[in-house]
Amino acid sequence: MKALSRKTPALRALAMTAVAGLALAACATATPYQPAGFNGQRGGYAEQRVENNRYRVSFAGNSVTSREQVEMSLLLRSAELTVESGYDWFATVNRATDRDTRFVTTPDPFYSRYNSFYGPYWGPSWRYYRGGFWSPWDRWGANDVDVRQIDRYEANAEIIMGRGPKPAGDPNAFDAREVIQNLSSRVTRPAA
Repeated sequence: MKALSRKTPALRALAMTAVAGLALAACATATPYQPAGFNGQRGGYAEQRVENNRYRVSFAGNSVTSREQVEMSLLLRSAELTVESGYDWFATVNRATDRDTRFVTTPDPFYSRYNSFYGPYWGPSWRYYRGGFWSPWDRWGANDVDVRQIDRYEANAEIIMGRGPKPAGDPNAFDAREVIQNLSSRVTRPAA
């Protein structure tokens, strides 16, 4: 019975970590296609008029919004802005997608600083080099950690708008109504 009580804190910690992870995963959704700052959201689209037919457009996603979603949302907003402004096509003059990467470390739930069998701050490991040989005992603070990479994408473009058919042979020119038709159903919309 005593052996079971030694494992109980570790099992409890593992269960709590799993529940917290599931709760966070349930809350994490991609940035919806909406204006930046809407409902306190960090990401979304924004635009700034530069000239009558020229805008700077951007879309920022969160850590669960894929690069493809961010770039599609940028193109869709550019197309909608073109139609709203009374134009038929737009061309991207400058277009870029930036990636913001950060690393988050969390303690490994399977290796605790307090190991109930070996006592506080000591546990078996072959990672600590002491006095010319590898020791089976870690020093406290040299615990294992899990490292997770978090990427966040932001796409921006400067666009020029025009009337009539789009310029032939320009790979940076888009028919605004066709873009809206093809991409509207593929972006993540806000929850109703």
